[in-house]
Amino acid sequence: MHSYDIPKHSTAILGGLILLIWYAATLLQRKWRQNCFVRENQCKPPSQLPSKLLGLDIILQTIAAAKQRRVLELGLSRFQHYGNTLKFRNLTKTMITTREPQNIKTILSLRFKDYSLGDRIQTFGPLLGHGIFTTDGEHWAQSRSMVRSGFSKDRIAHLDIFEELMGDLFELIPTDGSTVDLQDLFFCYTMDSATDFLFGHSVRALKKYGHNPGDETGQDFGSAFNYAQDSIATRVRMGPLKFLHRDRKAQDANRRCHELAEEFVDKALSYRQTLNENGSAGDDTSAEKSKSLFLHKLAQQTGDRTRIRDELMNVLLAGRDTTASLLSNMFFVLAKKPEIWAKLQGEIAVLEGRAPTYDQLRNLTYLKYCMNESLRLHPVVPVNARLAVVDTVLPVGGGRDGQSPVFVPKGTTVRYSLYSMHRREDFYGPDAQEYRPERWEKLRMGWEYLPFNGGPRICVGQQYALTEAAYVTVRLAQKFPILESRDPGSWKENLTLTLCSHNGCHVSLQHA
Repeated sequence: MHSYDIPKHSTAILGGLILLIWYAATLLQRKWRQNCFVRENQCKPPSQLPSKLLGLDIILQTIAAAKQRRVLELGLSRFQHYGNTLKFRNLTKTMITTREPQNIKTILSLRFKDYSLGDRIQTFGPLLGHGIFTTDGEHWAQSRSMVRSGFSKDRIAHLDIFEELMGDLFELIPTDGSTVDLQDLFFCYTMDSATDFLFGHSVRALKKYGHNPGDETGQDFGSAFNYAQDSIATRVRMGPLKFLHRDRKAQDANRRCHELAEEFVDKALSYRQTLNENGSAGDDTSAEKSKSLFLHKLAQQTGDRTRIRDELMNVLLAGRDTTASLLSNMFFVLAKKPEIWAKLQGEIAVLEGRAPTYDQLRNLTYLKYCMNESLRLHPVVPVNARLAVVDTVLPVGGGRDGQSPVFVPKGTTVRYSLYSMHRREDFYGPDAQEYRPERWEKLRMGWEYLPFNGGPRICVGQQYALTEAAYVTVRLAQKFPILESRDPGSWKENLTLTLCSHNGCHVSLQHA
């Protein structure tokens, strides 16, 4: 061995020191850049949500609140006590939560490219796969383009699908004053309408409800879909501890949901094969082409079974859950407020018992107020989040007065609560916690009211959901002048990917 030979262990030590120095220099450089960014934007820190054990106590509080059906109440109380924008620890990461309209507008619109969905695909993926609600970038843009074509105004304005299903719904509602859970029926109704509208073939969940134990495809899918969403919500609430969550029943629920979707995948691929062979849809009538436009659009875009199935699962979530949740939450409240139900019937009386047209629905102002108020108090997607992909800034929330900009480092998750924002007394008055449709006679809200998200990711199916909910409400009001609540308790949250009543919607509907 020569005197100038360097031992191997010395080389390893030297390499380690170089890496350590490089890492420290990189860290210091990033810190320096962030400090410059903070000074340039005059950022100040937001209020800190008190926590212990790196925020483990906050996670445990949220899990406990979920069991008590009061996660949204817990979040609201934190905002009311500590401020409208808060920072807190989530074990290894710092998180920000806000109910400021300016901040939400910035996240969803003004600085849209500064944020992504983060690790949503890891949590939502087992059920929804890669679709419009789980992806970013080019994949999301393609998904949105395909979905948008299925919700054109011309298609939404044709209300035949809704009317055809009303007969099935009426058959399941007792007229002798006995109790019925409308929430169950609404989810079956929207399952039927969504599969018919989007895929050209209804699963006929209403027809099968309670009548055909040997053929419960729609109901089996509904229960599996609900359970799978509940498992996703549990994982989200567990945050960094979600790796501890093991749920074999959820895996089975995902499988059952995918099995139903495969039926529509087969239809799409069959249509695609016909196009490839003949250059046309073969024996499909123009009416059938229009009816299954979304399914056909998918088939024209891709022949990948998994991609088609994932897109179907995503739009089915929106088509089924959004409208059913809105109807369930609204009727739960309406049943306890006969004066509002009577006023609503007074407005609908102009139709003289006839099924409304699309234009007539749009002219029913008080009905729109009732839906707005329900979506305000119980937004279908009450809480959401984004991940900062660059160092960025929120316009308000910092400093003692909460009016200074807030620095958002790259990698920070920012949650925004529509549920809490919609209950701010400075926007909606001292009775913000009350259901009062009349408040919408004077309200002209912007980003303070956001029931269908905003910016590039605004819900493409919102007009479909509002039209369907309005139609069902009108037809039920025409059929049943008397609506009574059979639930003595108050509304309780059932929060999964969407929000509905934990107690269901137990009511009595009667003729005059």
